[in-house]
Amino acid sequence: MSKKRILVVDDHLVVREGLKLIFETEKDYEVVGEAENGEKAIALTEQLKPDVILMDLNMPKISGLEVIKALNEKNNSVPIIILTTYNDDHLIMEGLSLGAKGYLLKDATREELIRTVESAIRGEILLQPEICNSIFSLKKEPSQSNNSLNGSITERELFILQAVARGCTSKKIAFDMGISERTVKAHLTNIYSKLNVDSRSEAVAVAIEQGIIHIEKF
Repeated sequence: MSKKRILVVDDHLVVREGLKLIFETEKDYEVVGEAENGEKAIALTEQLKPDVILMDLNMPKISGLEVIKALNEKNNSVPIIILTTYNDDHLIMEGLSLGAKGYLLKDATREELIRTVESAIRGEILLQPEICNSIFSLKKEPSQSNNSLNGSITERELFILQAVARGCTSKKIAFDMGISERTVKAHLTNIYSKLNVDSRSEAVAVAIEQGIIHIEKF
């Protein structure tokens, strides 16, 4: 079985070297490239076609969030794990809304790092408990409008939202539910309208923020 290819993006050499040392001892992974800024990260992503990217947020030239936006515009769906020292609630939500598959603090354990990479490659979202707590702390007391919104999400739409959060494709969801892919896409359109979003990743982020669905914790 071929090794999973990792691109490490961080402006600190010591962080990049530390991550490389960790993955050198993992038989299923290899670091195929490293970048010290967002501009180089975009170029290497297109050149190396990694299976997953570990990326800092605060970098020179182009920030981590701007890298994600740029890759989205190029329709590059490589899973990205944000690796940062910042436990900022709004940055977490923005990263998730842009499609990030994980958000690790730089003091994460080796086990947390490996599990998050494994989940991201599977298309799932996995967050540290403290990151989950930050997300949930954003939630206010449910208002009447929020109660109405949660009530308007049907059981079938909830199933689809949870499947999307796990990274399932419309085809896979259709197969699991015994419905057509076209019907799944129609449900997604309804979900986007109810949540006032335009994409799968935004739908997941808003659904998490409003407590409609939950994501796996360590």
